[in-house]
Amino acid sequence: MPLAMFGKSGRLSLIDPNDGQGLAAFQYSPTVLTLSDASRKGSRVSGIGGLTGLFLLSFLAATILPAQSELGLAGLIAADLTPVWLLIVVASLGNTLGSVVNWLLGRAVDRFSSRRWFPVTPQQLDRASSWYHRYGKWSLLMSWAPFLGDPLTLAAGVLREPFWSFLALVAIAKTVRYLIVAAITLGIF
Repeated sequence: MPLAMFGKSGRLSLIDPNDGQGLAAFQYSPTVLTLSDASRKGSRVSGIGGLTGLFLLSFLAATILPAQSELGLAGLIAADLTPVWLLIVVASLGNTLGSVVNWLLGRAVDRFSSRRWFPVTPQQLDRASSWYHRYGKWSLLMSWAPFLGDPLTLAAGVLREPFWSFLALVAIAKTVRYLIVAAITLGIF
């Protein structure tokens, strides 16, 4: 199991505990998180390290840190070191679980909404709640969308959407998005 190491320089590295070598690296700041060196042939970002990095990037992209999970997925597909279907499964799982965190935060919105780290502004939450009231649980099919998706998943928690319907709709939306990213990366369309 890789170890995550946070450096003071704004870098997160996944380290192989057996040999101390780096498996994947991320640059992060308060505004963006990106996967680095994922597209180089012959890099060590393969196997469990690449999958772990993609999972973490996809998870964080759906929670409190803005991240570019689509770019991470595209980079790993372009590197051609791991089967595409496995990359899609890992990215979808990570992003869906990140949305579950938002749903849980929504359930506890009264306790956390005033915190600085809370991922959604009151205006975003109001807009997402009105969208959610208008279209109901089916609005969760837009949970993949930038700027709207994360507040929608939070609104679903605030408005007490049942967990299993939430999970099913969000998983469909997230998986379809990554299928489209993979198809574009592979030149299918």
